[in-house]
Amino acid sequence: MEAHKDYIPAPAHAVEVTEDTFLQGIKDCIPTLLGYLSIGFAAGVVGHTSGLSIVEITLMSLLIYAGSAQFIVAGMLAAQGSAIAIIATVFIVNLRHMLLSAALSPYFRQLTPLKTMLIGSLLTDETFGVAINQTAKRAALSAKWMNGLNLTAYLNWIVATVAGAFFGQWITDPEKYGLHFALPAMFIGLLVIQIMSRGKIRKDLVVAISAGVIVIGASFVLSGSMAVIAATVVAATLGVVVEKWK
Repeated sequence: MEAHKDYIPAPAHAVEVTEDTFLQGIKDCIPTLLGYLSIGFAAGVVGHTSGLSIVEITLMSLLIYAGSAQFIVAGMLAAQGSAIAIIATVFIVNLRHMLLSAALSPYFRQLTPLKTMLIGSLLTDETFGVAINQTAKRAALSAKWMNGLNLTAYLNWIVATVAGAFFGQWITDPEKYGLHFALPAMFIGLLVIQIMSRGKIRKDLVVAISAGVIVIGASFVLSGSMAVIAATVVAATLGVVVEKWK
């Protein structure tokens, strides 16, 4: 029984899968690496053009480790924003991580607080997308698998941002090369994979389209980040209702 202490049963519809090693986590992260490389590279370039040094960009990647936050910090520093304004903006933008953590927490309840903290500290939008996709076909998620996924993404992000910072002196317009669309493209791919693996295309499309409509409508009265959070909560609630509806 000791060998299974890192597991907690997933929903009844999941299928038993035994590939839950650290190495498998690395392999499952591979499809997201191109997205990390392009977005991380662009973040490094933007950081360089805003006046940050390679050391400062590296420290941001090591300590902040959030693409949207690093773009915001670089932009607000270039605009001479105050420290309080930067901290507050980054905090609001990253509130979505509370939702991501809450969605995955049932799969790690039997872990120690330290293991849970380590997993949560490296959780990103991309690793969440991979992990939540795996819950549809795994009977459980293991700490080893999640650490392999998280650490691969983390190291790849650091390498990408440092590379962008180094080569940023020769790239003054990241959008010219389409780097700004890499992150949305990666999430679209993860969404399609998850919808196809569940085999409930009609229900999933209803939720996905509803989330899109809600975030567009909410953006007229809320900030962009708060609109995303509102759309996520409402669409997730709708998803539960649709899932239970026969």
